[in-house]
This record gives sequence, C-alpha cells and structure tokens, in this order.
Amino acid sequence: MKKIFLLAFLLSTLISCKKNQLGGKSTVNGTVLHHSRFIAGARVFIKFNANEFPGNDTTKYDAKVVADLSGNYNFKCYQGNYFLYAYGYDDQLRLPVFGGTSVKVRTNEIVSTDLAVFE
Repeated sequence: MKKIFLLAFLLSTLISCKKNQLGGKSTVNGTVLHHSRFIAGARVFIKFNANEFPGNDTTKYDAKVVADLSGNYNFKCYQGNYFLYAYGYDDQLRLPVFGGTSVKVRTNEIVSTDLAVFE
C-alpha cells in the first residue's frame, strides 16, 4: 500500500511540475532595441526548452508576444530555459531588424532582458 501511495505521489509531482511554458508566476520582460532606439511593435518569438538559436523560421517557435509602442515586451512563464528571437522594423533606417538571446527563468522570478536587434 505504501508503494502505491509513494508512486502516486511521485507521479502527481512530476505531472504538476510545469516547465518551459507560458502562464506561470515568473515574468520575462525587456525592450527591443536597435542602436539604443526602441523598436515599436516588434514581435518576440519564444522557444521553450532552448539555450541556442533555433533559427529564424518563426513557425518553429512555441509562442510569441508583440512589443508595445515603446518596444517593451513581457510574458508570464514557468521555470525553464527559453530562447527569445525578436523581429521588427527600424522606421528611421527603413530596414528589418532581428536578433535574440537565451534566458533561464527560476520559479517566481522576474527576468529583465533587453533584446538587441541588428540589420
């Protein structure tokens, strides 16, 4: 009986431990910047469980958020590793800009990461 209880407890713990997805109690936020200028409306694509650049094919990312008019983005997530890839348009230079970085998030943590983008 004890073995069944222990097995059920371990299984429920593994199932309830969420990682690498949106909607948790941790927050990732920052600003999308190109040469110190914010990029309004940039799209920030999020790849779960990734430390390295998964490529610029945005269909391979798991979620996305859109930066506001001041280039600020934020999202709620669970603990885990995420790769952020930003894509936007520098209206002063009239060029598309893009770039990314990886972030590691712990439970109930706020991670501030500005995303530098380049032509």
